[in-house]
Amino acid sequence: MARILCIDYGGKRTGIAVTDPLQIIATGLTTIETKNFIPFLKDYFSKEQVEKILIGMPTNWDDSDTHATPLVKNAIAQLKKNFPQIPIETVDERYTSKMAKDAMLEMGLKKSQRRDKKLVDEIAATIMLQEYLARM
Repeated sequence: MARILCIDYGGKRTGIAVTDPLQIIATGLTTIETKNFIPFLKDYFSKEQVEKILIGMPTNWDDSDTHATPLVKNAIAQLKKNFPQIPIETVDERYTSKMAKDAMLEMGLKKSQRRDKKLVDEIAATIMLQEYLARM
């Protein structure tokens, strides 16, 4: 089997999580600068087999677009252009950053670590991926 990769896309930073090859466990992979998003994925996909890409879709509670929705839609277009062979699916990302911060608090991370937005983005991607796996 191949991995599933999940993306928490942002204007500055992008958090990335992946499953193990058996698609049982979601693990944070990294957070990258968004400008390096496609080159990073090209390199990663050259080393690892990925069967699906999940990307968090930011929406309001009434399912209307947020200020970040156009950014994510543009990222999806880039993904489809660069990796047409890999299916892309959107997942709800509402409250994942808050859930990530809560998880960091529960893990006992220091205040300085909880302020690390890179770590928040990576954990948010992991939460989205773990929720997806739980629904499968």
